Amino acid sequence: MLIGTRGSALAVTQTTTVANTLAELGGFDVDLVRVRTEGDVNRAALSQIGGTGVFVAALRESLLAGDCDVAVHSLKDLPTAEADGLTIGAIPARVDVRDALCARDSLTLAQLPAGAKVGTGSPRRAAQLRAARPDLEIVDIRGNVDTRLARVAGLVDGGPGDLDAVVLAAAGLSRLGRLDMVSEFLDPAVMLPAPGQGALAVECRTSDAAEGPLSRALAAYDDTASRLAVTAERALLQRLEAGCTAPIGALARVTEQGLALEAVVCSDDGTRILRRYSSTMQVDEDGARALGIRMAEDLLAAGAADLTELAS
Repeated sequence: MLIGTRGSALAVTQTTTVANTLAELGGFDVDLVRVRTEGDVNRAALSQIGGTGVFVAALRESLLAGDCDVAVHSLKDLPTAEADGLTIGAIPARVDVRDALCARDSLTLAQLPAGAKVGTGSPRRAAQLRAARPDLEIVDIRGNVDTRLARVAGLVDGGPGDLDAVVLAAAGLSRLGRLDMVSEFLDPAVMLPAPGQGALAVECRTSDAAEGPLSRALAAYDDTASRLAVTAERALLQRLEAGCTAPIGALARVTEQGLALEAVVCSDDGTRILRRYSSTMQVDEDGARALGIRMAEDLLAAGAADLTELAS
C-alpha cells in the first residue's frame, strides 16, 4: 500500500504514524511516497498563492493517477470542497488543538514587551494576536517548524534570532518532539484554533473506501468524536465560503450534552471580532453539519462579511 506524503519533517512524521497504524489494522505492507507540492516550492505568503490548499493539490493528483493509494493531510490544510473521486476515509483521534507560543526567555503572551516581534504565517493567528496584544508587531513568516523556531532569539543556536516569538500548532510541535520550545499554550478563549487543527485526514479513492483491506483498516482507524467535531467546523467554514487562510477560528467538542461549537471571525487588524457559541443534541454527521451551517448563517447575519472577505 503506497502512502503519499509531503516531504517536510512534520508531514513525514505524521504520515509514518498513519502508515504504521494502517499496516497493523489492515495486515498489509506500506511504503511512503514523497510528493512535492506547490506550497513546498513557492515561498510567497499563503494568502497570495491560494491558501493552504496549495499543500494538497499535488497529493490529490497522485491519488487520482494511482501513484499512491492513500494521502495524509493536516486537516486544517484541506479545502472544504469535495474532490471528485476522493473521500476522507479516516480521521484519526484528534490531538492537542491549541496554538503554542514559542518565545525568547520563556516569555508568555502577557509578558512580551510592547513592540515585540511575533512571527506567524496565519491571518487567523495574526488577527487574534492583535486583538489580545495590539502593541505587538506581527511579522508574516513562512518555512517549516525548525526554520520558524530558529527565528526566535536564543531559541536555536546559529539561527537568525530576529523575532521575539513565533506561534505554531501545538500538535505539530508534539509530533516532532519539540514541546520543549513552548513557552505558553494559548487558551482557545484567547486564540481559537483553525477548523480541523490537531486532526489528520486520511484521504483515498472513493472506490477503495467501499470494500477491501484498506476500507476495513480505515474504518477501524476512524475516530467518531473527532470526525463529528471537524465536520461541524468545516461546515461552518464552507458556508462562510472562506478559505483555509481566512481569519476564522472554530472549535467543536462532543460533550455529555451533545455537540458544542464555538467560532470567531476577526477583521485582519484584530480590532473587530464576532464570537458565537452553540450546540446540538443531534450527535451525528448530519447534526454536526447543520450546526456548522447554522452558526455560519448567524455570523453572516451579524455582519461577518464586513469584517473579512466572505460570501454574504
